[in-house]
This record gives sequence, C-alpha cells and structure tokens, in this order.
Amino acid sequence: MRDIVILGSTGSIGVQALELVAANPDLFRVVGISAGSGNLELLFQQARKFQVPIVGTTAPRSAWEGLADGLAVIDGPSASTEIAAISCDIVLNGITGSIGLGPTLSALAAGNKVALANKESLVAGGPLVKAFGSDRIIPVDSEHSALFQALLAGKRSEVKKFIITASGGAFRDRADLSGVTLQEALAHPTWSMGPMVTINSATLMNKGLEIIEAHYLFDLPYSQIEAVIHPQSVIHSMVEFIDGSTIAQLSPPNMKGPIGYALNYPDRLKRSTTPVDWSQGHAWNFAPVDISRFPAIGIARTAGESGSVSTATLNAANEVAVAAFIDGRIQFTDIVNVVEHTLTRVDSHGGGQVDVRDLDDVSAVELNARMIAATYIEELSR
Repeated sequence: MRDIVILGSTGSIGVQALELVAANPDLFRVVGISAGSGNLELLFQQARKFQVPIVGTTAPRSAWEGLADGLAVIDGPSASTEIAAISCDIVLNGITGSIGLGPTLSALAAGNKVALANKESLVAGGPLVKAFGSDRIIPVDSEHSALFQALLAGKRSEVKKFIITASGGAFRDRADLSGVTLQEALAHPTWSMGPMVTINSATLMNKGLEIIEAHYLFDLPYSQIEAVIHPQSVIHSMVEFIDGSTIAQLSPPNMKGPIGYALNYPDRLKRSTTPVDWSQGHAWNFAPVDISRFPAIGIARTAGESGSVSTATLNAANEVAVAAFIDGRIQFTDIVNVVEHTLTRVDSHGGGQVDVRDLDDVSAVELNARMIAATYIEELSR
C-alpha cells in the first residue's frame, strides 16, 4: 500500500489521480488532499469518499466550516505547503501556477518524493528544486513523462537531443491571430485542460515552459531541446540518441497514463490508460513550429538561457497576461507582447542574468514582474 498526498485535488490532474486510486484501492491510500477555494463542495466530497485524514484549502473557515463534517482541516495560503510535508510515499503536485513552488519545496524538504505536474515549480524556482537532487522527482506532464520513459533506452551520455511534441493548440492552422476570441482560445482540439494551460497551449507558451522544465529535470542544454508540432497528440515526446536512433513514447491523449506511471513508479500501473488500437489505421503528422506566428517558444528559450530570474519573470508575466486576456482587457496577440515587454524591462535593469537564491527571491521577482506586466496592460487597454 502506497500513501499519497494530492495537491490540487479538485483540478483535472487531481480528479484523474483519484479515479486511479478508486480503481486501485489495494495499491494507494490518500493521506492528504488540498485545493483552492473554487470547488469546496467537491474537495470535501473527495475527503469523505477516500477517508482522507487531513484536508487543506486556501478558503477561510467561514467558507468551509459547514462542509467539513468533522474532518481535520488546514486553511489559509500555506495550506498546501503544510499538507505537502505530511510523511508519505509520494506527493502529487497538481496545482496550477507558481503558487505550486512552495508546496514542491516543502514536500522535498520533508523527504517525500514528488510526482510533479506543476511545471511552474521548475520554471520559477528551478535551482531551488534542483538543490534537492533529481532522484525524488517523477515528471507527470505527458511530454516529460515520455522523455523520462524514453531515456531508459540508453545512457544519458548517449543522448543527442530531446524532441518535445506540441499539438499546436487551437490555432495551428490559423494564419491571422488578431481577432481570436476567448471561446476560440479555450477550444483545444485534443486535450481537456484548465483555462490557463489551454490558453498557454494556444500561444505555445506552454511548450516554452516545458522546454525550461525539461532543461531542469534532465540537465540537458537548451540547444539540445526542440519542439515539433504533432496535431494528433499521440506521440508525447522523443529522445534522439547519438547513433541516430529515436525512441518515442506514445499513447492516446489521456493524462491518466503519466499520472499512474508517476504514482506507481518504478512499477507500471495496469490499465491506467487505453492503449493505441493497432487494429485500426493511423496517420500521425509532424511539422516545425512557425516561430513567426508563435514567438513564445523562442522567448522562453532565451529566458531560460539567461537564468532563473528571467524564467520566473517570464512565468509571472504570462500568468498576468493570460488573466487579462480572460478578463477581456487585452487581445490574444497581446499576451506574448506583455511577456516580452516585461522581460525586456527586467533585463534592461540588469536583473535577468542571475539565478534566484530562495523562495523570497522568487516572490520578489514575481511581484516585480507582475507590476511591470500590469502597468503595460493598462497602457494597452487605453
């Protein structure tokens, strides 16, 4: 029996993880869950269904007291950080955004393994996470799970490059992006995800963040990490070795595969996802990324090469810009412009070419980036 903690239990990753737990009650026991304030009823339903001994939420007591029904609850902004420190076999971090960094560090500091679906932990605080080593982090993003699995085919010294696949998002075949609506941006062709991740997929910023994540996870230089458009989202990533061989991991677009692999690692979890049906014909396509239409990948790569202050700035500015687009205050094409403007401002003051040293550094960098991004958004809105 493996004891697990699930952070972000009411989100897409958390809900699917609990479905796997329900399907494998002899393998997993949930000893802690946490979530924000957006779906408190579901959070406490999960706690009762899985007999979770302790629950965390950012919501104040007045919002959840009538739902708790005798459950032990930790509330407030540090709830997930405290839940992450519960002694267990593995902590699944399914939180969206850089607020997931603190819980990741808390879990690692407590000696727990981390199944990491929160890419912002590495984008905003890569050096801080890496200080704990790589042996206790199992990637959950489908692309990085694919790389993790494909790397088993050879030695690290034999790797020539990573090829991270991208669906291309909602606008891979659309030339003019000037009039994109929120509804169009949220209509992802192959994946069902939250609004932040879906819009990041539409701008391809998500792929830029994943390149940074891959760099920190696997210690590979940015020059050896590429992205390629693969509309079917069946091949999740590939590793090319020095002999010319390329090893790919593939499965239908479903996050239960990588979640199950991470939770049960090093053993594979039976029937965690539906396999490819080889009795049917399949056609899978690949194409280079059009950087002129989707500059986010290049911007993210440059930020990564500059250091973690730049990547933390990139992530914070992007979060502010996406929120502004969702609120209707800027255009879709302004999202990347806001990020680039913020990075330029930070770099012009000499702040981009260094690394963060602690969580306070990350908070300060993010606050500065959010202020610059917000000011620029106000200018664009006039």
